[in-house]
Amino acid sequence: MKKRAVITGVHAWVPPYVLDNKELETMVDTNDEWITSRTGIKERRILKGENQGTSVIGTAAVKGLLEKTGTDPEDIDLIICATVTPDMLFPATANIVAHNVGAKNSYSFDISAACSGFLYALTIGSQFIETGAHKKVIIIGADKMSSIVNYQDRTTCIIFGDGGGAVLLEPTEEPLGIMDSLLHTDGSGADFLHMRAGGSRKPATMETVTNREHYVFQEGSTVFKFAVTNMADVSARIMKKNNLVAEDIAWLVPHQANKRIIDATANRMGIGQEKVMLNIEKYGNTTAGTLPLCLWDYESQLKKGDNLILAAFGGGFTWGAVYLKWGYDPK
Repeated sequence: MKKRAVITGVHAWVPPYVLDNKELETMVDTNDEWITSRTGIKERRILKGENQGTSVIGTAAVKGLLEKTGTDPEDIDLIICATVTPDMLFPATANIVAHNVGAKNSYSFDISAACSGFLYALTIGSQFIETGAHKKVIIIGADKMSSIVNYQDRTTCIIFGDGGGAVLLEPTEEPLGIMDSLLHTDGSGADFLHMRAGGSRKPATMETVTNREHYVFQEGSTVFKFAVTNMADVSARIMKKNNLVAEDIAWLVPHQANKRIIDATANRMGIGQEKVMLNIEKYGNTTAGTLPLCLWDYESQLKKGDNLILAAFGGGFTWGAVYLKWGYDPK
């Protein structure tokens, strides 16, 4: 029997500070009705304080995960962190989290695939389990988007928040776990969704800081059209590839970027809103953190063997879908 990687636990963490739409009205020219009607977002969490990076989110999520699953941190073989807001360019945020939680016997690394990062990391981590190389792999999706958001730009500051989560992958011979994935990129999307400065092409200077080039830039209409088409298409294709129909799907777990994109994806799959995980109103777009946050929020409603489709779209462009069978009943 082929070994598969199955999720055996999930945990997440968000900062306590709530930035709601009413507060944003005092910062930029916007209002609650405008934000809610276009995005579905009511509030988002913000990580405050000095020396508070994405590792704070990742560490809290992993510590909670280890406690929930009764896992010794020294038994962890590998930690992968999906993030576009690492604490530093190096070392990897995953390295810092591994140290913080006492995962002394693991190696760790980050991957950068924007909002699709958790899907990419989940697929990579599952393959280490499937080959028999590892028995316990932790996948983190976390971002401190407030660190790269321009709070003078109403088109982006209303969207993003801070938070993330983590899952534990272990081997199983049951017909459960990560069943299939479809992952894509299109580098032409870099023109429409990016951060201009701070990389090797354009290192930080007084000029780049003054020009506010270290923040998210997004050409909204282009990104929206591309996201609607591709996130919906890849979700429908992974269903067709695995001979699944709407009645077979227990839950769609969509990236929480925009409710209209989520609705379009569900419609393309032919599933009703009662099968769609949705928490965008509470957290906004936490980039790589949205999918594990959804799984954490809905964990008590998941049953062993449930068919889930995880779907995301992000900067790069990156997009994809993962088909998995949930691994355990509610605790």
